[in-house]
Amino acid sequence: MKIQCPNPSCDQSLSGPKSAIGQRATCPHCRHSFIWTDRFYTGETFIIYDLETTGLCPDNDEFIQIAAVKFSSGCLCPTDSFFSFAKPRHRISSFIESYTGIGDRDVRDAPRPEQVLCRFATWSADATLIAHNAKRFDSKFLTATCQRHGLPSREVDAIDSIGISKMLFGKTRGTGHSLDHVKNRLRLQETTLRRHDARGDVDILGRAIEEMHRRLGLDNALNGVPRHSTRLPIV
Repeated sequence: MKIQCPNPSCDQSLSGPKSAIGQRATCPHCRHSFIWTDRFYTGETFIIYDLETTGLCPDNDEFIQIAAVKFSSGCLCPTDSFFSFAKPRHRISSFIESYTGIGDRDVRDAPRPEQVLCRFATWSADATLIAHNAKRFDSKFLTATCQRHGLPSREVDAIDSIGISKMLFGKTRGTGHSLDHVKNRLRLQETTLRRHDARGDVDILGRAIEEMHRRLGLDNALNGVPRHSTRLPIV
């Protein structure tokens, strides 16, 4: 595959195998170091978010809590954040309440998930979304919420932070990439917030992404990190 050197002052075309995607490369002409990728992005603003839900099936379950923080130019922006409970159409099970700490009492006066998602879409604007295990879980819940309620929606770029962990720690069989594995490998301090509450998980994930960004030497657009698509309401 051929790509253009991402250094704006270099006009050289570079060749390499597709298997090199995600690996560090150096332009032999200008010596610019970068992560090899088949597409380069320019946006430097990301939304790190987490959902808590009534279950694991996006077609039947609903999210009951969302927390998010902005990540821009390689740094967390802790004062620019979003949080809301969401009231599902069915009671929250005792298992979910014991796991997340969220019960019917917490969501009694909250807006419905589709209303919360519209507010989230307004706040996040055109930023790329980041969640841990996003491709298998969070992104599917965003898309399913739009579809279930007939919301006009738009395609949004999304990143699964498990992909960033694999770039840093490798893909060897048996290498775990759960949020706890990542936190322990990075030697991050425990959150002062409850785990499996979206706010607590976003606190850890935000700090983990900031540290992995630094260790990998990623650019501020996170070029070279795998992306997929999800959907948010058009607002």
